[in-house]
Amino acid sequence: MSKKGEIGVTFQPKILPLCYEVAEHENMIWICDGAANVGQIGHAAGVLLTKLDKGRMCCIVAIAAGSKPHLEIAEKAKKNIVINGCGKRCASKVLEKAEKRIDYEIDVSKYLQKMPTLDIYEADVKKIAEMIIKEAKL
Repeated sequence: MSKKGEIGVTFQPKILPLCYEVAEHENMIWICDGAANVGQIGHAAGVLLTKLDKGRMCCIVAIAAGSKPHLEIAEKAKKNIVINGCGKRCASKVLEKAEKRIDYEIDVSKYLQKMPTLDIYEADVKKIAEMIIKEAKL
């Protein structure tokens, strides 16, 4: 099914494989989606990594809610990659509280200044995604 974009571009949505079907062969990406630039940059970097087939985003809120399928996904994952927006490490703490391993984590605010805005720059997203690819060996 094609959809028409706002500027008239037709595109075919990329349908992702279900998390639980690919977890043991996939790097699972767990992301803060905080209400500041660094949270949004982390989210956008996770989307980019997923589109580049470097991993598969999965719902960190489901882990916090105790969703059994998601807890199993975190257990089976090839690697658990965590993208935190700031030093509060909320996404990492969710996995730690659930007693799930973290294979790699990043704090976006160590590399970019945290600001109370949802406006982000594509260059910042690419910078963080490239760091994750290199440091996590994706």
